[in-house]
Amino acid sequence: MQVDKSPENVLLYLAAERLGMVYVPLNTAYTSAELAYFLGDAEPAVVVCRPADEAEVRGLLTTGTLVTLGTDGTGSLLDDIPDEVVPVAERTPEDLAAILYTSGTTGRSKGAMLTHGNLLSNAMTLKALWGWRHDDVLIHILPIYHVHGLFVALHGALLAGATVLFHRGFDSAAVIADFARGSVLMGVPTHYTRLTGAPEMTREACTNMRLFISGSAPLLAEAHERFEEKTGQRILERYGMTETGMITSNPYEGGARVAGTVGYPLPGVEVRVRGDNGELVEQGKPGVLEVRGPNVFAGYWRMPEKTAQEIREDGFFITGDVATQDADGRVTLVGRAKDLIIAGGLNIYPKEIEEAIDALPGVEESAVIGVPHPDMGEGVVAVVVAQKGARVTEKAVRAALEGQLARFKQPRRVFVVDALPRNAMGKVQKAALRSEYAEALK
Repeated sequence: MQVDKSPENVLLYLAAERLGMVYVPLNTAYTSAELAYFLGDAEPAVVVCRPADEAEVRGLLTTGTLVTLGTDGTGSLLDDIPDEVVPVAERTPEDLAAILYTSGTTGRSKGAMLTHGNLLSNAMTLKALWGWRHDDVLIHILPIYHVHGLFVALHGALLAGATVLFHRGFDSAAVIADFARGSVLMGVPTHYTRLTGAPEMTREACTNMRLFISGSAPLLAEAHERFEEKTGQRILERYGMTETGMITSNPYEGGARVAGTVGYPLPGVEVRVRGDNGELVEQGKPGVLEVRGPNVFAGYWRMPEKTAQEIREDGFFITGDVATQDADGRVTLVGRAKDLIIAGGLNIYPKEIEEAIDALPGVEESAVIGVPHPDMGEGVVAVVVAQKGARVTEKAVRAALEGQLARFKQPRRVFVVDALPRNAMGKVQKAALRSEYAEALK
């Protein structure tokens, strides 16, 4: 599937699952070269593309049937719909339901194999945990080629028999206008930052909304607090991955939604925090988060060696995220293991530095990376975005951090930019930043 968001797109997903097919949604921004890789790797029986892309995609096909689907319901897919009801295929929880390709920032994209059991367990758990009701109205602003928009958002609404309002793109005013009839919104941090800054965003506008959920990228504590100050509502932040669906969630009720944390493991999901040598770390100390449960995927498509590297013998999946876990079980993400900076043998976690920079006057957001350093191995570099109308300089940022952070954690260079590079789900692309500033300390 590489088509634009539409109700027909959702119906096609459901139809594929009813037929026992394996659904493979692709980012609509992927180029022909990227698409050629996915077609060759998945070897699909059926390919569905946009009508305008038909000739180009046909030239890439080596296997399977090609049909088209447009956002207005047109396309060859709908030309041959049978009149009779097609029986629902029998499938077990272990059977494959979908393959979702990871972004491939550290190499070629991997196809995460998600089973019917994976999808159903996560959907049923979240339906109960977040209080989905038949009278809910989900304002859907996310793409539906990704776990967040396709599974986390839509499954809850579908299981509850709720109403879904589709937005094909994100427009703050249009989204806020739907608050009057909506009750649930799921977005990424960028959405909430833009909503907070919109003049239409008021406490009165949010009266009908019962739940704002943020995910797919870390939400700054400051952004969390600004949103609450303006709307009177506290965002529920949760955490998950392509390979696992949702892993943790802040409480919907019966507990605090703590800014900067991602909450507690979902019912039936186990997590643990391990050190560099695989040892369990002390409570409150950082380590790599591992997860086990019915939500954990079956492995990577046609990559048994990679699967064996990422899933331990006892069934725990190594997320690659560095986290801490409190005595009560609450999880806080520190960063990605691959983003860890090691300078002169000392471990430096970017999130700590980013939080210090983000709290400075005039700073909108920041990203801290490690780049090659001739003496220390790696050195800290900060890339900073200023708030609209504010003036932020390298000298001022470095001076402000002198009394806040140990010297080895302080950035050796600070670059002020207009915007940070992000992927379609709003995650900052630190690999791109490391490449761009690779020579900064040489």
